Amino acid sequence: MRNLFRFLLKYINFFLFLVLELVCLLMIIRYNNFQKVKFLNSSNQVTAGIFDSYSSVADYFSLRKTNKLLAEENARLRTMLQLQNSNKEEIKYTFFADSILSDNQFVTAKVINNSVNKQHNYLTLNKGSLDGVKPDMGIVGANGVVGRINHVSKHYSTAISLLNGRWSISAKLKRTNDNGTIVWNGKDHQKVLLEGIPYNVELTKGDTIVTSGYSSVFPDGVPIGVVSEVELDKGSNFYLINVDLFLDFNRLSYVNIVMNRNRDELNELEEQLNND
Repeated sequence: MRNLFRFLLKYINFFLFLVLELVCLLMIIRYNNFQKVKFLNSSNQVTAGIFDSYSSVADYFSLRKTNKLLAEENARLRTMLQLQNSNKEEIKYTFFADSILSDNQFVTAKVINNSVNKQHNYLTLNKGSLDGVKPDMGIVGANGVVGRINHVSKHYSTAISLLNGRWSISAKLKRTNDNGTIVWNGKDHQKVLLEGIPYNVELTKGDTIVTSGYSSVFPDGVPIGVVSEVELDKGSNFYLINVDLFLDFNRLSYVNIVMNRNRDELNELEEQLNND
């Protein structure tokens, strides 16, 4: 202990200099927007690189599980294509409809970090600005909505998960086209809440919930889940609706980033409306 005190006393000026330098650096980052953005982008890229390396190691030890999931997805997509070509029945749980494909492109990305047990969950993907990814682009999986891009570096991007209490999306009942809002209940990674559906709407368990298309983030008709419980909210004119998600967020591996060809035009037009 005595030697430690001697060492600190001997180099106290050096340590004081380091502390003051750190304080100055933090003040510059905090009170200057340009430096703040640069720091966040750099730190996100370093963190994403670490997650990417960890993900590569984890993938090696889960190849059997990944191959099984890919085989199941290929079989499901092949079946849906056959149904489309034969026109035998409506495809219920896919977002790859002709109307969606005509206005959107999809970039496949690998999930290299994902949380499901927090109040505000996020994802990290291995695609960035060099791949055409931009903030506010939607993310979908094989079975439905995943989240929205919020930060982008050259090779990586982070996204707000649907399992995030700070985010909500516009949704509707597929059968009736009545619109509401999807929010996470903050408890179960396989359940969300549908709000804003009034009492006069005919609603039953098993009804399919899809995106409404009321934004440039997600196309119309992307599946979200099915109604599992319906209650009357006392003192209100709206239902309390629990929705079971189609997508298992605990098993996310690969996702698709939605690139709306008309996104910039739509955003510019709506911005003009807000300025009028």
